[in-house]
Amino acid sequence: MTLMGEKLATIGPEMVLSVGALLCLFLGLARSARVRHATPLIAGVSLVLCIVGPMAWSAARPAAPGEIALVLGLAATPMAAFLKITIASIGLLLLLVSYRTPDQLPQNIEIERSGAAFDPGQTTRGEFFAFFLMSLAGAMLCAGADGLVWLFLALELTSLPTYIMLVTTRQSTLAREATVKYFFLGALAVAMFLYGFTLIYGATGVTQLYTTPVTEGLATVQSVVAEWRQEGQPLPLMLLVGMGLAILGISFKIAAVPMHLYTADVYQGATTPMTAFLAFVPKTAGFASLVLLLGTLGWPLPEPIAAMLWIMAVLTMTVGNVLGLMQTSVKRALAYSSIAHSGYMLVGLLAGSAAMEAGQPVVASGIAGILFYLVAYGVANLASFGVLGCLKRQGEEAETYQDISGLHHRHPWLAAIMLISLLSLIGLPPLVGFLGKIYLFAPAFFTGEPAMIWLVVIALINSAISAVYYLRIAAAIYFGQPSEEVERDEQTARMTGSGIAATAAVVLGLGAGALGLTDMLAKAADQPGKVLIQPADTDGDEAASEDRSNIPSATAGRN
Repeated sequence: MTLMGEKLATIGPEMVLSVGALLCLFLGLARSARVRHATPLIAGVSLVLCIVGPMAWSAARPAAPGEIALVLGLAATPMAAFLKITIASIGLLLLLVSYRTPDQLPQNIEIERSGAAFDPGQTTRGEFFAFFLMSLAGAMLCAGADGLVWLFLALELTSLPTYIMLVTTRQSTLAREATVKYFFLGALAVAMFLYGFTLIYGATGVTQLYTTPVTEGLATVQSVVAEWRQEGQPLPLMLLVGMGLAILGISFKIAAVPMHLYTADVYQGATTPMTAFLAFVPKTAGFASLVLLLGTLGWPLPEPIAAMLWIMAVLTMTVGNVLGLMQTSVKRALAYSSIAHSGYMLVGLLAGSAAMEAGQPVVASGIAGILFYLVAYGVANLASFGVLGCLKRQGEEAETYQDISGLHHRHPWLAAIMLISLLSLIGLPPLVGFLGKIYLFAPAFFTGEPAMIWLVVIALINSAISAVYYLRIAAAIYFGQPSEEVERDEQTARMTGSGIAATAAVVLGLGAGALGLTDMLAKAADQPGKVLIQPADTDGDEAASEDRSNIPSATAGRN
């Protein structure tokens, strides 16, 4: 297999999504309404292929490294494979929740109902699903990135489509204002982490983060840092400053303090399905990027970086939960909830990747905790926003506590779905959120370090604070007086997606181990960026079975 072939073999799902996006883009411009309405189906088929491919590859991969294991052109690190399956699975639920969004735009309604000649310049159906798939592809690329250039392009591919989706899916002043705030703060974040990447390159002399089959024998950031640490040399200030700037810039993606200021306004201004999308996809891409970047430094992290993340974690979870208490809008409360959950996941990032030896439980690794919590948060958050999207007041989406008041009396199934999602977000057993918090906080607690133990205590206090506004939402649903002005939007797919997400929150909470998820997490958290399964050499010699993930000399290939 050629070097280019080996490189392409790592992005099979992304190529599937790219082809699906192009098909959606072209079919969305067709004159036939039936063809235009097929674009959600194309998007769904693309996502299903991305789920089946990595899962089949994972099941069929050989025990020994160095053998070819390609299904749909996938050959990736375990962490990348896990995240790609997660992104595609929750992306499929997001598609169910949002596939009717283009139907509600005035220009599309006019085209479908009027007898005027079809004008392709006035429809945005195909564009919406194309951007939807491209943003998911960007998040997948972040999970498998092995270089600074690749990581930068992947982060931008994740974010740029969301700017357009945000402004085109809702015709209101709030949406336009939200887009402006989102775009300009996003531009600032890009400048910060790109400058940070530049300093990392300046300090190490390389842009490659980890060793892959394509880059075997070349120096990487990981190998350079490892050699410095083995020789007892202090890490250069330029490297630490670069990592700090990169962390600050990427914190925009995960809505962490101090780059969280856009979150509440953007979540409120966007359509509810778009809000659910923003709450999961950029956050997943951001945490995958942080895991890969910090993995090059190794755990325990250098003191300046660890102190920075500790402060960010405390401020992020505290600001999110305290401001969530003050909200009169459910969407804004859930926006601050999203900020707080990023703070929780930063705890796992600080704990890092412990040595995952044979038979060691998954709770030994904070990275495994982050990966699991992305699943737990993704399904619970999607269920809550999906329920909000099913309610309308005078043609507008439900948003306030008054809009959901007494929901149990009129729509008990929607109320049950919302209750499950809220209890999972709190972290109550037996739901998946409870297991997620154990996986996040236990590694930090068992480090035995006073600073980490205090961080876990602060996180538990914040979890208790968050219960106040979560239960306030539940109280409005079950004990409030229903409003005659609020009615259910007849969108079966949206309710189905929310119901599946709520069911997943229960099933995963009860049987994550039985489903084999904890085993997948243990493998995914073992040295993020390490390629365990690699294409074999065509010569068939012993080098074909050699583990190429060993760190090369820092001086190799420095040119």
